[in-house]
Amino acid sequence: MTKIWRKMQYDEQLVQFIQRYQNDFYRLANSYCKNEQDALDIVQDSIQKAMQSYDQLEEKEKLKSWFYKIVVHTSLDFLRKHKRVHVMEDEKLMSVYDHYEDHYENIDLEKALDDLPTQYRQIIILRYFEDLKIDDIAFILEENANTIKTRLYKGLKLLKADLQTEEEK
Repeated sequence: MTKIWRKMQYDEQLVQFIQRYQNDFYRLANSYCKNEQDALDIVQDSIQKAMQSYDQLEEKEKLKSWFYKIVVHTSLDFLRKHKRVHVMEDEKLMSVYDHYEDHYENIDLEKALDDLPTQYRQIIILRYFEDLKIDDIAFILEENANTIKTRLYKGLKLLKADLQTEEEK
């Protein structure tokens, strides 16, 4: 009976955690796929994976990093499975464009981030947009913390160079 009670407590803790950070998980998934519906699917798949393997998480204090890791891996899996290019007719493209409203405050930054290689972009997003520590990012990406620091530094240099190039245009 105690084992069942503990499992119910853990499940409730996981549900509360997911509810608390759902917007962060969505934002992270969307940074990979750039599509609202796909991001929702990724988060849903991530939740399902987390529910199935939560009892295997030994260090409950690493819950946030662990779940981010699931979202990152699920996003990458999704991108590998769904590599496709859609060609739109000009009329459809213009009708979509006419109704489109940009919600980004800095389009140049968004474009510059998109242009970065994935290994740098994901570290910058996790560090500065998700406010994760270097050690947490290393855990999520299964890399050495020093490698993460090096890639972060190089990614920021590339980002700065790209933004300066855009500014000069």
